[in-house]
Amino acid sequence: MSLTFQDCTYRYGRKLRPVLDDFSYRLPGGLTILLGPNGAGKSTLLKLAASVDQPQSGRVDYGRHSSRSRAYRRHVSWMPQNVPAMAGLTAREQVAYVGWLKGMNRTEAWDRALETLTLVNLREHADTKASTLSGGQLRRVGVASALVHECRVLLLDEPTAGMDPRQRRVFRDLLRGLSGDVDVLMSTHDVADLAEEADHVTVLYGGKVLQTGSTEAFLAHTPLGAAPGRAAEAAYTALLTGYETE
Repeated sequence: MSLTFQDCTYRYGRKLRPVLDDFSYRLPGGLTILLGPNGAGKSTLLKLAASVDQPQSGRVDYGRHSSRSRAYRRHVSWMPQNVPAMAGLTAREQVAYVGWLKGMNRTEAWDRALETLTLVNLREHADTKASTLSGGQLRRVGVASALVHECRVLLLDEPTAGMDPRQRRVFRDLLRGLSGDVDVLMSTHDVADLAEEADHVTVLYGGKVLQTGSTEAFLAHTPLGAAPGRAAEAAYTALLTGYETE
């Protein structure tokens, strides 16, 4: 099954121009990086995908499940940019609490919390107070919380913002490990952030899909002579420049 947008229109005010207008998109499998300048529609797309908001027209589905249904929310999970530490709770208690909020019984949530913390390489911190964890570790608690009810699609909004290079590497490895079982859509402002390691890259501009496809297809836009290690940034710049000059 796939997460799909079909002819979606969304605006924040009745008299304002739509952020997304007659927008259609199918999320491919694996790890997809969502790129685009400010105002491109990335956050709106993620909110609709997470069923935080609903389109004024069109529909968002996961397989046969509408984004308005409880079944949809069991399959699709969202991790916000900021993951707060719940006062007084250990990492395992925080993840289990989220599982309970999502409808799991206490025993199932408690057992599954340890499984997902192991998945994100935090098993040794399961009994550590969440408030004492580093920012990078809290992000991983956020991923564990998003996965605790065994979702099939994980939505991430700027998850590496504020991470140092080592934390970014750990997070990249984590996502690569997940992508065989969970489809991941990750929005980022950092063009180099995973863009060359992802399975797919989607570029939004003005609420439209400017480019979507394999990472290889995205990198094919890299101009000759691009600096080593800057291929993703050069490809992204070339795409936007070519569109703006049309």
